[in-house]
Amino acid sequence: MSSLTNSIKFLLDIKDKNLIFFDFYLADDQVTKILVAELKLPLTQCPTCHGPLVHNGHYLSMVHYPAYNASHPLQIKLNKQRLYCRHCHQTFLASSSLVDKGCFIAKPGKQKILQELTTDRSMKEIAQANNVSDHTVLRVLTKFGKQPRADDYDYLPPHLGVDEFRGVGRQLHFIFIDGASHRIIRVLETRLRKDIIAYFNHFPLTVRNQVKTITMDLNSYYQDIAHELFPNALVVIDRFHIIQMLNRSFNQLLMQTMKQFAPGDQRYKLLKFYWKFYLKPVADLKCDKLKYYHHLKRMSNQAFIVDEGLDVSPKLRSTYELMQTFNKALRTHDEQEMMRLLNCKDDLGEQMKTTLKTFKRNQKAVINAAISKYANGCVEGTNRKIKQIERTAYGYRNFDNLVTRIMLETKNAVLKENTLSAVA
Repeated sequence: MSSLTNSIKFLLDIKDKNLIFFDFYLADDQVTKILVAELKLPLTQCPTCHGPLVHNGHYLSMVHYPAYNASHPLQIKLNKQRLYCRHCHQTFLASSSLVDKGCFIAKPGKQKILQELTTDRSMKEIAQANNVSDHTVLRVLTKFGKQPRADDYDYLPPHLGVDEFRGVGRQLHFIFIDGASHRIIRVLETRLRKDIIAYFNHFPLTVRNQVKTITMDLNSYYQDIAHELFPNALVVIDRFHIIQMLNRSFNQLLMQTMKQFAPGDQRYKLLKFYWKFYLKPVADLKCDKLKYYHHLKRMSNQAFIVDEGLDVSPKLRSTYELMQTFNKALRTHDEQEMMRLLNCKDDLGEQMKTTLKTFKRNQKAVINAAISKYANGCVEGTNRKIKQIERTAYGYRNFDNLVTRIMLETKNAVLKENTLSAVA
C-alpha cells in the first residue's frame, strides 16, 4: 500500500483495507478538495457458482466526507470495482464500511451530524456546518428516531416524576421521569386520562405496585390517575410549587398594601423597592452591618427594613410569619408544624387563605413533601430544556422528531451511548 494511501487513511481515520487512494486535486471552484480512490472487491471466484470472475469496469460515486473547515468541502471520488461472472451472469459491486449502499454521504459525516444533534443547535445550522442539506440532517434524525426502542413493561422505577409540557401544535404532552436517575422514561403524545391509563395498563399490577413515590404539582387531575394506577405509591407535591404558592400569595398582599400609600411615602418605599428581602429566610437577612439605602435616604440593614415594613399592617405581618414558618417547616421536615399551620386561624390575606385551603384539600400529598426526599426538580429542569429546544427550532410539527431531539439533548445516558451506532 502506498504512502499516500496510508497518510490519507491516517488523517481521515479510515479503516477499510480495500480502499486505495492514488490522487488528489482541487475542483473547478478552487475550494472543494477531491480525493481520488479505488474500492476493490476481494473476490476471485463467484460466491454462487464458484466460477471465475472478470473485471467489468467501475461504478463512480462522489462521497461527501466531513471536513474540518466547512467552507472547504471534502469529497472522495470513489471508483467501486465491478466484477462479472460469465457462468451465472451475476454482477458484483464493491462495497465499503465508509458509506452505505446507494448513499453519497460518508458514515463519519452522519455520525458528526448526529453528535451535533445532541447540542442546542438548529438543524439548518447543523446542515450549514456540515455542507449538507436540511433534509439530510432530518433524515439522520428520523433514522435515529426509528431505531427499535421496545418498552420494557416488566419494570418501573420506584420513584416517578410526572408533568406536562406544551409542544406540537400547542398541545400538552405528558412526560414522566425516573426520580432517582433523572432519566426520561417516556413522553406521551397527549395528557388525556384515557391515554395515560392505557399506557400504564401495559404494566402488570405487580410492577405498578413497586412504585413508591410519584412527585407532581398541585394538579388534582394527575393525583386521581396516580391513586388509580399505583395503589402503593405516595403522592408527593413538589416543594417548589408549595413555596411558590406561598410567596405569590404574600407578594399579592404586599402589593395591595403598598398601593394604599402615595409613591413618596416612606412606607410605600419600604414595600416597593425591597420586596426581595421579605422572601428571604429570616436567618439569611443581614443584620450585622449598616448600609446606606438610597430610597430611604438613611443607613439601615435588611432585618430592620423587613421589620419596619411589616409594621405597616398587622395582616401583612401575620401573613409573612406564616409564609416563613411554613417554608422553614418544609425545609426541616417538620410534619407537626405543617399540620398546625394548615389549620391557622390568624388574620391573613385572602390570597393566603385560598392557598391554605388548596393545601388542605391536598393535605396528605402536601405533608408527604416534608417526608420524602424526592422532588420534581428534574422534571421542571427537563421541561425548561424542552422549551429551549423548541425555541431554537422555532417549533416542531412532527411529534416523533421532537421526542427524538429531546432524548438526544437531555441527559439520557443510554441513548447518548447509542448515538454513534445508530447510523452504523
